[in-house]
Amino acid sequence: MALLPVIDAHHHLYDLEQNYYPWLLDGVKPSAFGDYTAICKSYRIEDFLEDCRNQNVVKSVHLDVGYDPADPVGETRWLQGVADKHGFPHGIVGYADLSAPDVGDILDQHMVFPNFRGIRQSLNYHPDPAKTYLPRPDVSREPDWRRGFRQLAERGLSFDLQIYYPQMEEAYELASVFPDTQIILNHTGMQVDGPEHFDAWKAGMKCLAAAENVACKISGLGMGDWHWRTESIRPYVLSAIELFGVDRCMFASNFPVDKLFSSYDEIFNAFRDITSKFSEAERWALFHDNAERYYRL
Repeated sequence: MALLPVIDAHHHLYDLEQNYYPWLLDGVKPSAFGDYTAICKSYRIEDFLEDCRNQNVVKSVHLDVGYDPADPVGETRWLQGVADKHGFPHGIVGYADLSAPDVGDILDQHMVFPNFRGIRQSLNYHPDPAKTYLPRPDVSREPDWRRGFRQLAERGLSFDLQIYYPQMEEAYELASVFPDTQIILNHTGMQVDGPEHFDAWKAGMKCLAAAENVACKISGLGMGDWHWRTESIRPYVLSAIELFGVDRCMFASNFPVDKLFSSYDEIFNAFRDITSKFSEAERWALFHDNAERYYRL
């Protein structure tokens, strides 16, 4: 029986010989997902296609991966060249600092490239210095940042939202103020604080899911459970689907970051196992159709 086709809604590529990625080239720093020395080497499209070869991946979406912040459009330019040659990735989510005075110009430069779909600016704030991405909380509430965020809907662009669960009330507020902007939550809410935080994470997810313009990518679960197994991630997968609904969830690999914790096959085989009793239409939605719709592929 043929495997259900997959659209991988979140992965990364990087060429350390051609491009500059500070976090990969300037020394390993403390991070929410531990020691990432093993992935500090180029991960090109050939590597991705080799990793996903057994899973019937038919399309993919690339997320910004800490490219040179002085040249955010450079990553999109490079990726479009990869896509033009190899067919993958089909969607590109780039980076922009939405608080920058010239953010509109940056967005317009990204939009020159046909596979560009939206922006991710990671907003993770955590009191633990190893886990925080930003020096201060509540960035999405700042007027300058919201001025930039407002320009996404004007251009038909989506926003990939990367936060921790204590920030979900703030994110719900953002989604409510900007109901015409499609927001896509990254990494199942990125619960990196241990199983004792499951209930608080679920409460945050329930709050955020109340905003109808927010969808959820079920991915990145290895970052919070370095020795995960299907049964340990099952509650997260099923809770996300329960709260957001089948039509607002999609699966993704987060490769090569999650390669630190498992193989590509282990991730998607777990998703297939967890949803084995879902209807065929529901599985098509989760593995393929929702990513196609949300990222306009």
